[in-house]
Amino acid sequence: MKYSAELEETARLLSGANRGILAADESTGTIGKRLQSIKVENTETNRRDYRELLFATPGLGEYISGAILYDETIRQSSAGGQPFPELLNEQKIIPGIKVDTGARQLAGTREKITEGLDGLGDRLAQYHELGARFAKWRAVIEIGTDIPSRYCLETNAHALARYAALCQAAGIVPIVEPEVLMDGAHTIERCFDVTRRTLHIVFKALYDQDVVLENILLKPNMVISATDCPQQADVEAVARETVRCFRQVVPAAVPGIVFLSGGQSNELATAHLNAMNSIFADQLPWQLSFSYGRALQQPAIQAWQGAKDKIKSAQDALYHRARMNSLACSGAYSSDQEKAA
Repeated sequence: MKYSAELEETARLLSGANRGILAADESTGTIGKRLQSIKVENTETNRRDYRELLFATPGLGEYISGAILYDETIRQSSAGGQPFPELLNEQKIIPGIKVDTGARQLAGTREKITEGLDGLGDRLAQYHELGARFAKWRAVIEIGTDIPSRYCLETNAHALARYAALCQAAGIVPIVEPEVLMDGAHTIERCFDVTRRTLHIVFKALYDQDVVLENILLKPNMVISATDCPQQADVEAVARETVRCFRQVVPAAVPGIVFLSGGQSNELATAHLNAMNSIFADQLPWQLSFSYGRALQQPAIQAWQGAKDKIKSAQDALYHRARMNSLACSGAYSSDQEKAA
């Protein structure tokens, strides 16, 4: 694959200048669960109204560099008729698109493989025409007894690399997302080992398929204790182990790392990112930023409750979380700023 200065510039815009990515790429079923939590019906109009609320938040582009959309969303327009990609561009937010079709059972195992490669080249060309300038593909890696297997890691890595190569051929920056899940009772040490092995295999696959590393972004999990682990690592330990892991396996050519929140609470995801940027300020070859979904959206949807007169409160909640994470990108976040809001 040929290096592209334009793709590298897009990747750096997405992960730099203390801004991060809003993941608003929930499928129709997933967004339905969020709407159900506030007793709002899962209709196309309500999905549109909620996403318009997010994208039209005044000043959001100060702290958000890109927004990952779902297939339905990239084709939608605001209630006033403005296409969502155009609305985002006005906010100086780059439109992106989720292109995988979800994780399915990997034949002969209890593990998962992400699908969606069939016809992807044609879909990417269409998404580029609709305004998308980056894309996302998520692989799901579970930790358990005797898993992940090498077979699972290699098949998911191959799919991630194939997707990334197709994106670059279409003039789209690929976000490579191998997520080691935090479900279970494993320790931070086990998470470190599995994350390191996963990333090693993923980058080998990217190299084998001639993917230009300067033209991608990495969206990984943090190295963290599992949800049910009796010994929960503290914020500094998570920051140090995450960076130690990445230093071993993530090439310096990658412009940026945009973390997923992976089920962490809103404030804890921010605190972990802040600790990495505070402890290792100016010591790392990559920008460390965020690509959060629920950890950005949850306060907004709870404030909204489907009511028109609560749109401003919802937008204020989103703006606040975006600002807190922006501060974390420079190591300048503190819990006092949460209380002052």
